Amino acid sequence: MKIIDSLEFIDSIEEGVFINHEKSTKRYPLHQHQKGQLTYVEGGITYVTVDNVTYVVPAKYFFWIPEGVPHILRLSNSATVLHSLYFYTSDDDKDPFYTTLGIYAASDLLIEMIAYTVCWHDKMVNQDTPNFVFLQALKNILPTFINKNIQLQLPFSDNPRITKITDYLDSSFGLPLTLTDISNKFNMSERSVSRLFQAELQISFLQYLKALRIVKAIELLMKTEHSVSEIANTVGYVTLGAFSNAFCEFTGTRPLEMRKNK
Repeated sequence: MKIIDSLEFIDSIEEGVFINHEKSTKRYPLHQHQKGQLTYVEGGITYVTVDNVTYVVPAKYFFWIPEGVPHILRLSNSATVLHSLYFYTSDDDKDPFYTTLGIYAASDLLIEMIAYTVCWHDKMVNQDTPNFVFLQALKNILPTFINKNIQLQLPFSDNPRITKITDYLDSSFGLPLTLTDISNKFNMSERSVSRLFQAELQISFLQYLKALRIVKAIELLMKTEHSVSEIANTVGYVTLGAFSNAFCEFTGTRPLEMRKNK
């Protein structure tokens, strides 16, 4: 059963856990659940959009979406598998993890626990189900990840004044771009460009460009066999050290470590 076809069923038993392991479709339109959603990403990159901000979830990371948060999912690779568990929310007030949107590197233990739940694929599991305590234990360990939230994100806006700039950046991210270059390109003052980014995206031009380059680097790490040095140059970094440090700042891991996990 496709997740998008099971939305009502996911919420049908308040104290249950619905489990789905799906080699997935390319895009899920805007939807929401009355359960907390844990999804582990295998074999590609997933993009989660909430409130006009797109969060990037690499392979072997998981994301948590709190109850009632509208979101869009988009996958970069048709081979990507989403392992999703939709949890009861009656105890969510016991830790801030459960009410916080987050993206985390999955530990070996968590990956193994999620793999075990394949036995309940496409099923609603509740307290009458043998081994339900296993799912309770899985949920209970999630708050241990709270300080490892990477929050790699790209905000966007429907305002055509900013989209023409971000579209240009999306195709030109490898160039040595500066605020002056962009202001000249679009016949705007540097101050106007800066104000536009802050007003529409709540982020500076340089912060946006830096995040975009890291997102593009993740895509290249996952989809190609280019060396890390080649990728650093492709996304606009002059030195490998500067690229590696920026990458670690955003993702909490080094480029080579992420490639090993693809």
